[in-house]
Amino acid sequence: MKTFVGPRLRLLRREHGHTQAEMADRLGVSAAYINLIEHNQRSLSVRVLIGLLEHYGVDWQDILSEGEDRLLGDLRSALGDPIFAENHLDARELQAAVESAPNLASNFIKLYADYRQMVETMMRRGSEGMPSDLLSTSSEAVIHDFFRDNLNYFPTIENAAGRLVAEMPQEVEARYAFMRNRLLKQHGIAVRILPVEDMDEVFRIYDSAAKTISLSEAFDSINRTFQLAHLLCFFEQEKLLDDITSRLQDRRPQVINRCRVELANYFAAAVLMPYQAFLSLAEATAYDIDRLAARFGVSVEQVCHRLTTLQKEGERGIPFFFLRVDKAGNVTKRFNATSFQIAQYGGSCPVWNMHTAFRMPGVIIPQFVELPEGERFFTLSRTTERPAFSHETQDRRLVISLGCSIEHAEKIAYARPLALGDKRAFAKIGINCHLCPREGCSQRAHQPLIMELKVDPARRGNTRYDA
Repeated sequence: MKTFVGPRLRLLRREHGHTQAEMADRLGVSAAYINLIEHNQRSLSVRVLIGLLEHYGVDWQDILSEGEDRLLGDLRSALGDPIFAENHLDARELQAAVESAPNLASNFIKLYADYRQMVETMMRRGSEGMPSDLLSTSSEAVIHDFFRDNLNYFPTIENAAGRLVAEMPQEVEARYAFMRNRLLKQHGIAVRILPVEDMDEVFRIYDSAAKTISLSEAFDSINRTFQLAHLLCFFEQEKLLDDITSRLQDRRPQVINRCRVELANYFAAAVLMPYQAFLSLAEATAYDIDRLAARFGVSVEQVCHRLTTLQKEGERGIPFFFLRVDKAGNVTKRFNATSFQIAQYGGSCPVWNMHTAFRMPGVIIPQFVELPEGERFFTLSRTTERPAFSHETQDRRLVISLGCSIEHAEKIAYARPLALGDKRAFAKIGINCHLCPREGCSQRAHQPLIMELKVDPARRGNTRYDA
């Protein structure tokens, strides 16, 4: 019986860094013959098999098909799990995967085995109070991915917002009164501002029975206007929200409701910062965030969020990512139109100067950063204020960070004073310590989950993890 081992021979050669000619020289055959074997146009001869044993230390059982058959069976078994029910692969695809990428297939089998072990452990602990939805993706992660899949841009919402803008007065100061009157005249809903004590530390309440919207006096004028625009989306664009959320594969109520809230926020931003006018001023001022906030009567955070949505075909702004964290490093909001991998949970990189912004309230801090994979970005970090209504809430400051790929930095005024061409200007950051593979980082706080750092009792590095 003929034995064809092309992909495995190619993998062995590449693992040793040899060319076909170098392998052929060691095995005493021609490079053309090695090429034919690798493409399964020639079978493996006894002479080559012996040469592989002598020069590469390879056991013939590692070359012949027994291991491949076992791997194929394991792969077929794993893919038979119900979680893969919608992605059925036929026998030819499985065979091709095993032949062309045996290491990838083996790693997939190992990952699946670890997953099964985790599920079984959780099932055994189920009677001890293990949450039944522990393996479910969080609604925040689902919504983040949904917005990112749409490039943070929803043209139907932009169009709906544009129709409302056409009816609004141009003066920023008149917008709140316009929306308040619209709610009363077209929807029979009255808006009132109540003392903090009457709101029980809630900022907004809509009472459908009483047809009233109560806003806390803790809201400043900017946030009051935004809240009314947000609610107008629910009252006037119900079908639009239904149409967009119908595209969500995850139909959990909390996911649908969260998505509707974020879409209404999108609508409010589009109303207060109309697309063409906002993009034109952004480009004219080299993305001066303070100028944009002043012109449109919005907050810096609202400006940064709006900048991530300028992805209209033919009229695109710079693709930005947006991140908001608290003093403990917990991510409280994230939107993304770039390749930057934003941390979903706490523990963002301390080398990133977004944490420095807490010590410099109200100051926009620019920084060039580089990820472990070599991708480079330009970021802006600044504090943002939460509504304060007592001495207990006066320091609920957060930090927002806006960033883009380094190729767009020259279009941004904040980057111009910095030495873009100096490699030393780039801070070496990671997503967070748990996922960062950097060695020798003086800020490392955890052993990475993706690798084991070497520990040498004879030396002491920057941290206890760098030894």
